[in-house]
Amino acid sequence: QVRLVESGGGLVQAGGSLRLSCAASGRTFDSVAMAWFRQAPGKEREFVTAINWSTTSTIYADSVKGRSTISRDNAKNTVYLQMNSLKPEDTAVYYCATSIWRISRSAHEYAYWGQGTQVTVSS
Repeated sequence: QVRLVESGGGLVQAGGSLRLSCAASGRTFDSVAMAWFRQAPGKEREFVTAINWSTTSTIYADSVKGRSTISRDNAKNTVYLQMNSLKPEDTAVYYCATSIWRISRSAHEYAYWGQGTQVTVSS
């Protein structure tokens, strides 16, 4: 089992920045990749970004590419999502997730999920 706890969400004005954190505990050595997904009200959960724990290779959704950066601190078992130039359409609950198989854009590849942190961007 891997436990994930997100933090760092909040209310920010359009154009502002936020840094989300995801702290992992438990069988973290099984994890191959960490990802962020988000879900806005009335919409399906969508992929945001992911990082491979060991190679640090990353992938991004087109909607956040150039505005967001995912990073990890292996010593702290923590993954970060730095989001800049935030837009109202970035408003959503942000979830981190971990895969024991591979880095992927598909939520089906991620076995463990956090409870989510709310990000609200006002116009």
